[in-house]
Amino acid sequence: MTTSLTNAPAPGSGGGAGAGAGAGTGVEAEAGTAGGRPVPVARIVRFELLKQFSAWRVRLLIGLCWLGPGLLVFAIDQQSTLPSDTLFGRWMHATGWAGPLVVLGVAGTWALPLLTSLVAGDVFASEDRLGTWRHLLIAVRSHRRVFAAKAVAGLTVIGLLMAGLAVSSIVGGLLAEGNRPLVGLDGHLITGPDAAGDTLLAWACVVAPTLALAAIGLLGSIALGRSPMGLVLPMVAALAMQLAQLLPLPVAVRLALPGYAFLSWNGLFADPRQLGPLLIAVGVSTGWAIAATALAYRLFLRRDFTNLNNDGAGRRGLTWGVLPLAGLLAATVGVLTVATGASGSGITQDKVQRSVATAFAHLYRFQQAQLRQPPVTEAQLQTSASCDKSEGLDAQQGSGNDWRCTVSWTVPGYNATAQAVYQLNVTANGRYTADGDGPVQVNGYFLIVSAGKAAPNPLWQFDGDVDLLAG
Repeated sequence: MTTSLTNAPAPGSGGGAGAGAGAGTGVEAEAGTAGGRPVPVARIVRFELLKQFSAWRVRLLIGLCWLGPGLLVFAIDQQSTLPSDTLFGRWMHATGWAGPLVVLGVAGTWALPLLTSLVAGDVFASEDRLGTWRHLLIAVRSHRRVFAAKAVAGLTVIGLLMAGLAVSSIVGGLLAEGNRPLVGLDGHLITGPDAAGDTLLAWACVVAPTLALAAIGLLGSIALGRSPMGLVLPMVAALAMQLAQLLPLPVAVRLALPGYAFLSWNGLFADPRQLGPLLIAVGVSTGWAIAATALAYRLFLRRDFTNLNNDGAGRRGLTWGVLPLAGLLAATVGVLTVATGASGSGITQDKVQRSVATAFAHLYRFQQAQLRQPPVTEAQLQTSASCDKSEGLDAQQGSGNDWRCTVSWTVPGYNATAQAVYQLNVTANGRYTADGDGPVQVNGYFLIVSAGKAAPNPLWQFDGDVDLLAG
């Protein structure tokens, strides 16, 4: 749709030197043209970007995102105590690729939802607070172009902030520990170049759920106007989805929530990769981003800008916002239930036993290499695991911290069978932490000594992941 511009104020705007000249002249100086020519969208985007970057809040966020993660990763790496309760946190002294993955886990929980709230949740509402809608629309004379420019400008800023988080954390990790191999979620060793590719891919995978939250922010900014709830809507939505992931929900419901993509990148660091949940999560998040943006666009076109007391969509926000997204969630759950055939929690006794046995075998070989023992193969170890939940009294499936596993393997060169015990805390999304419970010489102490040098014992505690869709 092409529109023309005029430097004269619209009827009812208060005259040429009054309200029509205040904030409106700035827009016209940047975006307007004479003679009724259409305003290029690129020029409006440039003007919106100038408004974004002129805000002290955005400049502060850019500085924090491009400097903070790198400094934080480097500082943590210099400490003797590591965030071992965070995924890959226990490996920050071993490789520079653990740091950006720790930052990614924290960013998906807190940083990215907060950034989308502060940027996308305010991109339309700021015009309501300043009362500049009439001047902007007089200058541009196209609701569609205004919406497109504001959406593109907001997403550009969010992309810049995400890039800063990723680049800064990677640089900080590499400066601290270098391009060393990374231990994957199932205990297998990932070479430095492969870890670099997987880390970049993991950061790319969270773009889709971030876009979904940004689209929800656009929707809230339009529907709620100057209300503070529009600003915090992406954060509230993200927290609600995180709480839902902690509940024992069916697999289809878990995958149907766009927030699951902030967790499913973990499958990239297993062998074989758990791509099924990851691809579904990215696809669902993309669908939510498209749907929420389309709803925001429809609400924006239907809004009455002639009424100065109307700063939002009112009840239309419920009709054209919440209800369609709830319908999308229900439809996605139905499609995934039929397409995947998944039922229940997706965490079964057999899956836990296979995952623990595989991780132990990989880490046992790693421990033997640390102790400078002759190399062994997994065929020689013949590792197996026997796991039960609640001492076998309850159903042997689902999440909980009451899983107990006994791992058995053949000691190379002795033709004898050894055993080790682990206590497992399995979360609802399939990730678990195995805590060694003996024997002391295998997993009973957090350090091992090799050639007079102490090193972390890989079998003392380790993280693993259960594929919720695996057969």
